[in-house]
Amino acid sequence: MSSLSRELVFLILQFLEEEKFKESVHKLEKESGFFFNMKYFEEKVQAGEWEEVEKYLSGFTKVDDNRYSMKIFFEIRKQKYLEALDRQDKAKAVEILVNDLKVFSTFNEELYKEITQLLTLSNFRENEQLSKYGDTKTARNIMLIELKKLIEANPLFRDKLAFPTLKSSRLRTLINQSLNWQHQLCKNPRPNPDIKTLFTDHTCTPPNGPLAPAAVNLQVAAVGKPGAYSALGPHGPFPPAAPAANANALPGSALAGWMANASASSSVQAAVVTASSIPMPPTQAVSIMKRPRTPPTASAVVDYQNPDHEQLMKRLRPAQSVEEVTYPLSRPQASWSLDDLPKTVAFTMHQGSPVTSMDFHPSHLTVLLVGCSSGEISLWELGSREKMVSKPFKVWDVASCSLPFQAAAGKDSVISVSRVAWSPDGNFVGAAFTKHLIHLYAFHGANDLHQHAEIDAHAGTVNDLAFAYPNKQLCVVTCGEDKLIKVWDLNGRRLFNFEGHEAPVYSVCPHHKENIQFIFSTAIDGKIKAWLYDNVGSRVDYDAPGHWCTTMLYSADGTRLFSCGTSKDGETYLVEWNESEGAIKRSYKGLRKKSVGVAQFDTTRNHFLAVGEDNQIKFWDMDNDNVLTSTDAEGGLPSLPRLKFNKEGNFLAVNTADNGFKILANTVGLRYLKINEAPSFEALRTPIESAAVKVSGSSSVANANAVNCKVERSSPVRPSPIPNGVDPMGRSIEKPRMVEEVVDKAKPWQLAEILEPVQCRLVTMPDSTDTSSKVVRLLYTNSGVGLLALGANGVQKLWKWARNEQNPSGKATATVVPQHWQPSSGLLMTNDVSGVNIEEAVPCIALSKNDSYVMSACGGKISLFNMMTFKVMTTFMSPPRLHQLFLAFHPQDNNIIAIGMEDSTIHIYNVRVDEVKSKLKGHQKRITGLAFSTNLNILVSSGADAQLFLWSIDAWEKRKSVLIQIPSGKAPAGDTRVQFHADQIRLLVVHETQLAIYDASKMDRIRQWIPQEPLSAPISYAGYSCNSQLIYASFRDGNVGVFDADTLRLRCRIAPSTYLPQAVLNGSQSVYPLVIATHPQEPNQLAIGLTDGSVKVLEPTESDGKWGATPPLDNGLLSGRTASSSTTSNHTPEQMQR
Repeated sequence: MSSLSRELVFLILQFLEEEKFKESVHKLEKESGFFFNMKYFEEKVQAGEWEEVEKYLSGFTKVDDNRYSMKIFFEIRKQKYLEALDRQDKAKAVEILVNDLKVFSTFNEELYKEITQLLTLSNFRENEQLSKYGDTKTARNIMLIELKKLIEANPLFRDKLAFPTLKSSRLRTLINQSLNWQHQLCKNPRPNPDIKTLFTDHTCTPPNGPLAPAAVNLQVAAVGKPGAYSALGPHGPFPPAAPAANANALPGSALAGWMANASASSSVQAAVVTASSIPMPPTQAVSIMKRPRTPPTASAVVDYQNPDHEQLMKRLRPAQSVEEVTYPLSRPQASWSLDDLPKTVAFTMHQGSPVTSMDFHPSHLTVLLVGCSSGEISLWELGSREKMVSKPFKVWDVASCSLPFQAAAGKDSVISVSRVAWSPDGNFVGAAFTKHLIHLYAFHGANDLHQHAEIDAHAGTVNDLAFAYPNKQLCVVTCGEDKLIKVWDLNGRRLFNFEGHEAPVYSVCPHHKENIQFIFSTAIDGKIKAWLYDNVGSRVDYDAPGHWCTTMLYSADGTRLFSCGTSKDGETYLVEWNESEGAIKRSYKGLRKKSVGVAQFDTTRNHFLAVGEDNQIKFWDMDNDNVLTSTDAEGGLPSLPRLKFNKEGNFLAVNTADNGFKILANTVGLRYLKINEAPSFEALRTPIESAAVKVSGSSSVANANAVNCKVERSSPVRPSPIPNGVDPMGRSIEKPRMVEEVVDKAKPWQLAEILEPVQCRLVTMPDSTDTSSKVVRLLYTNSGVGLLALGANGVQKLWKWARNEQNPSGKATATVVPQHWQPSSGLLMTNDVSGVNIEEAVPCIALSKNDSYVMSACGGKISLFNMMTFKVMTTFMSPPRLHQLFLAFHPQDNNIIAIGMEDSTIHIYNVRVDEVKSKLKGHQKRITGLAFSTNLNILVSSGADAQLFLWSIDAWEKRKSVLIQIPSGKAPAGDTRVQFHADQIRLLVVHETQLAIYDASKMDRIRQWIPQEPLSAPISYAGYSCNSQLIYASFRDGNVGVFDADTLRLRCRIAPSTYLPQAVLNGSQSVYPLVIATHPQEPNQLAIGLTDGSVKVLEPTESDGKWGATPPLDNGLLSGRTASSSTTSNHTPEQMQR
């Protein structure tokens, strides 16, 4: 039920209470389940009216809902049983024991036996545990105290124990306001209108002449017992919006359009909407749309709403009937042909049990996730036709599962997979099952699939599972047979619990529009609802065609919404929705009238739809109602095949009737499979797994080739915190490498070299060159619209890109010159450098995740600056002669900062209480780098002593340390920096002598690259791109290298002649990048801060789109160097220090 309908129930409850309809009040409380009247419940318990007590409770919970509910019912029935024994009514006691208490024997057989034995006692008080049982009244009061505690702790009663604060007779007031409004609209209003009914709108009978309108007051006697009020539609939360209020509505607010017009089910919408044609002042329209914001009451719930939500809710749309659907402007059509559809059977694989769900990895084109009716989930590598991983169903931790699940699992040994899905970043696998559970696995490539979280999600079947990013946090959305939708974080903590469906929820479709995150849900009664991540309730209530099981999907670009469902009579409906109206825009033809089961569908390339039906796959052009083509995939398909496209649309997986699946491909897909046919096992390993391969003896080079050349083409990407407080979730994931790129590997590979400005896009920050102050720290804002530089003199500069025709996104770009931004006061962000030797000071900087403040230091105090006003909010941590060298925000608590000190210690500082919570000691020299991993729950520190330390972030204790391997002939001097890969397991270690990748879980080195031609100068800085697929490194001769992050193979060199004028190149002063910053959303954009104080942003040309090509697997080692230049290796035990 929608939020306003819910509020209407409270108004009716108030009205019934005021009118003394006592029985009706409590019946409505129970039937609606919105308000649990504790006072009424206490009265019934104290009166011993046990049947009414349980009947009232049943409106809010059932015995097996959770442990709190079970305890509540047990206490009530136990009390009823003891009272029967106390009355010596053994027959009644036996009846209660058999009919009421028997249900608990399933969960605690011993307790039930002990209760049964009370029948043998002449007085149950002879039992030691019941010896203090007093009289009946006292016992009921004691039990009532316990029941109240259980009810208050029960999450099912959350937000149901307090009646909202209302002015008296609120419903009457609203009716009076409505009648006044109707009277104002009378063509000939009478001064004393005669209100005789509420069943029809009020109109004054025509008088002899116009009269001034008068206020209307509804008398008490006029209300009586109305049966219904027509102010709200039967389902929807909002009255229809009027044209006058919507003249300026923006066309992009699709969800707002659904909300604004969700005043009735689609079957009756036309009549409701067209009836409302009266202009409404804009301010009044906005007030109608504004919603009360109900704050979460449980600590586990997070309110993800933001000002964008309020803005979206204000954008009302013109009311239209279903017949007046507004079609969007025609979009330019990309050229396509039937050959683009994957219709050719490439191969068939046998799974072993019926396939129930499939999903392709979002970036690994040929990795397919399969779920089966046996409960098994599998990972297949289609290039090698190999099953990489098989995970049969098992309960990971029975003790942590609910008692109802334990009972259900024991009765039904077969638990099937109902849904499998990849997270958008490809780092997690979700599997939903037909009994209660979902499993989350962490995926690190190839056969590396680890248990991450087991969640007892729903009572009964978990029907669907999807990943979403509310508040830029990766979460899991589930729905189930218990009529609920739930949102979980990746550790299994429930964030939201959406109630409102009146039937089991069949599917969920998370999406976002204009920064507003929402979820569409469908139930088996055909109802479609929409939810924002708040506690307000459903915003939409519509009927899906067929009124049964329906799935909703967006096109890949997120602009078009489709649904496919089947009615109970077997008729399948495939439709496109007009989001702005919540109406059906197009119904596709060519589907059978009778099917047994529910048809499945998918979309691809923003152009095609596919439905599995009638033992074949049918395809539609999204812009054409009629079937485009179909295929039976050479036979063997079930009557309603399940199907799934890969992200590029080159492969289509479809299940078969004989417990397997087929892969269909188009021309590009077939070429890709041929090129990648039967790769060796090593090709499927991640770099971490490849670390186990030993390099020894005379065959070291050959072995190194085998390891280095055969690794995954792209690594899975999970947005995660990285040093200096950059918000990971603001990034978008890089488009996966195209199949065409892979096909091109048959061409000779050549290192891309950028030698002139015309070979890339380049912009220099205005007012940035200051030869007296080199750029020592450089950060993009987390929103990606600004760039922040810290100079050696302690002054910070901020550049922002404006949103305009040249730059419609408003994001940082190399095609538009940004503005050197300063507040109107002209204030500079200047660190306190009094008494500091600037030449010796090591600056540090960190930016808060919301870009609201920046923390920095230049050898003196740490200053906290407001990013809007540039004012210093506070300064702290200024012990004498002790300088701070590196700052890193705790990824889960912005109040906690790790501060690397000059004296080799690390201070864990709480900003809020202005206190150092811990001091970590172990390094021998100053701290030069810090990086957090929430996956491993560690902090990694690096120092000028060439050591890496691992610290537990739970207890702030040392776990392990390791010396980095300095190449022979090189001194272990200089700074060492660290940064985590997006998977939060691989660790990039940067020293002037090398780039190295470590597996932080073991601190084993996997990869190492040593400077060599054409990049032989010492490294000055290096860091990952936002999606961790590239590494950018700068060198002291001015070169910048772009490396493949998995293999540390050089793919592009950017020469200093690209970004430095000839006069600087010919000058006596060497100018080179000291720092690099990578854009938080654009993986191919980087910024460099130079020794002459200038800052430049570089991007590849629009035609290229990327920095060079991925080095081919058979390219060998770079420049013919030995294995030491890019090797995999492990530390020996002697090198490990614990």
